[in-house]
Amino acid sequence: MAVRTQTGRVNDHHTRALHFRSLHVPGEPLVLVNAWDVASARIVAAAGARAVATTSAGVAWSLGAPDGDALGRDAAVDLVRRVVAGVPLPVTADIESGYGDTADEVAATVRAVVAAGAVGVNVEDARHDGGAPLREVADQCARLSAVRKAADHAGVPLYVNARIDTFLRGAGGVDETVARAHAYLAAGADGVFVPGAVDPETVTALVAAIPAPLNVLVGPGAPAVPELARLGVARISLGSSVAEAAYAVARRAAEETLGAGTYDALAGAFDYGALNDLMRG
Repeated sequence: MAVRTQTGRVNDHHTRALHFRSLHVPGEPLVLVNAWDVASARIVAAAGARAVATTSAGVAWSLGAPDGDALGRDAAVDLVRRVVAGVPLPVTADIESGYGDTADEVAATVRAVVAAGAVGVNVEDARHDGGAPLREVADQCARLSAVRKAADHAGVPLYVNARIDTFLRGAGGVDETVARAHAYLAAGADGVFVPGAVDPETVTALVAAIPAPLNVLVGPGAPAVPELARLGVARISLGSSVAEAAYAVARRAAEETLGAGTYDALAGAFDYGALNDLMRG
């Protein structure tokens, strides 16, 4: 049901945020094919997605920056604003570790992302400054608490997905991941994202030990969506892999054309007219 403000106007942002929350159901996972620009977001939406998620890596690469908090808040927020305006679906934003050194700076990022229309954020606990692979738990909890307070102050039930990079960074297994998950949930997170954990035994253990929707990262070789659903996963993300595949086509086409002088890498391309029509909305 739409929520009305004191002026009587329907607050669609609030409604979209509530709807997005409702999509996180263990055993009936929300599948997110991550986008990095308006065109990819519209393609995903047209394929029948229930929501759109950005990929920080894809966004950064498309704007000429490396992944890992190098892009900066303004450029990241501008992209979120464009995607929100370009699709009729809830949009959740990957904001890396928050584009800020302090909890207050992360809160400023969240305020800007919410103002841009996002209904969710991913906030990771990885470090990108050459120090320890992960932030200290207390530090990350302070950042997540600031995220929660900023969203609540804005009046939007933002879905805060706490990304735990224990498996990706080789910084701990199930026990460390679960301990961090409990701390992050207590700090204000709504769900937990554990990239790098896809084998059924590990996923089963995480689902059983974490009292919140579990998000996993998939790609070639990972269990199929129906199997992950049976394990109790609530959210499945493709992350940067779709952008990586798209850029691989560009590289193959460039190398083939500049080398052999042929164009076979372009076979199966998205039809020009269909893509152009999709951009017309």
